[in-house]
Amino acid sequence: MKVSVILPVYNVGPYLEEALDSLCNQTLNDIEIIAVNDGSTDDSENILKKYASQDQRVRYYNQTNQGQSAARNNALQHAKGDYIYFMDSDDTIDSDALQRCYEYAEKTKADFIFFDGEIMQEKEAAPLAWNYHRTYLVNENIAYRGDELLNLMLDKQKHNCVVWLLFIRKVFLDGINLKFFNGIIHEDELFTVSLTLQSDNIYCLQQSLVKHRVRRSSTMGISYSQRNVNCYLTVIDELFRFQDSPLIRKYAYYTLSKVFYTAHLIPLKEKPAVFWRAIKSGYLKYIGWKSCLVFWLKQ
Repeated sequence: MKVSVILPVYNVGPYLEEALDSLCNQTLNDIEIIAVNDGSTDDSENILKKYASQDQRVRYYNQTNQGQSAARNNALQHAKGDYIYFMDSDDTIDSDALQRCYEYAEKTKADFIFFDGEIMQEKEAAPLAWNYHRTYLVNENIAYRGDELLNLMLDKQKHNCVVWLLFIRKVFLDGINLKFFNGIIHEDELFTVSLTLQSDNIYCLQQSLVKHRVRRSSTMGISYSQRNVNCYLTVIDELFRFQDSPLIRKYAYYTLSKVFYTAHLIPLKEKPAVFWRAIKSGYLKYIGWKSCLVFWLKQ
């Protein structure tokens, strides 16, 4: 088996068939599509059942609602492919995306490769202030160390954590025993930084292969809440447990200054608790005075 596609599914009925069609119609045939239905209350399970009956490469598992991390970890237990691709169940990928990734990863012997993506913006969703283009900053066919790559992306303000822009060699992933942290949102931040810092053999494919849907109810399309901020603080906690280094401190500043600047949107009654948590953790120096002022004063 060449590629295992991991597909967490939660109430994406209107988009799921389009996502599955883009996978089932891949030019690379030797793949498996492992979907985990994370307690959906819409028709997502019926759609998965239909596709599994039509295409033997599609398998799905049900679990009670535990979040995207648990769904991905569940699917990983069943994966048999040489490579892992984590796809969002409301996105689509180009018909030859997995073949291009597989051939390039085999050619380079990379631990993982990364590529670019496009945005599908739904009308009711707030527009994103960033894009998913960053491979122009590096050279194709050159191996990068994870620390130098992360440092470059932070310097250029182009760090992007999303796992659906990665194509990962399974033996590497198994070797570092990396899983998603359960119970949080923004879990990609922790996973991708940890993955990157444990590799010295990363390549980029300078192509845009994914169309990422941004909708009002998606993680990136919803308003900030206390949970968003707390989950980012958990990510920083775990990264410092993993490695207390100048690069992690640089990442903490890059992330928390933006998080608290944006978190002026959360209700005033929620602000003291998250701010006190940041103070207790010693993170005030990473937030910065400007973001602190915006957090407290901007309405």
